[in-house]
Amino acid sequence: MMRLSELEIEEELKKLSEWSVKNDKLHKEFKFDNFNQAFGFMTRAAMEIEKMNHHPEWFNVYNRITVELTTHDAGGITKNDVNLARILNSLV
Repeated sequence: MMRLSELEIEEELKKLSEWSVKNDKLHKEFKFDNFNQAFGFMTRAAMEIEKMNHHPEWFNVYNRITVELTTHDAGGITKNDVNLARILNSLV
């Protein structure tokens, strides 16, 4: 998988609601009403993530989930990261 150029990333971000680039990774914080909703999102996401075999870096505190996406083998953001960001957005 090839790393996306800065221009390609900028174009993809225009189509990804509330995602940004932070520390060379796609970054988003999801906020839910409570822990149960946040955990439910993580459970639904885990099923899709496993199908892709493309695992995010994520961190959960109560009703917030911070997600960072990068493809370590490519040394940066790839189409896989963009595709996973779209899937995560669709699960909210």
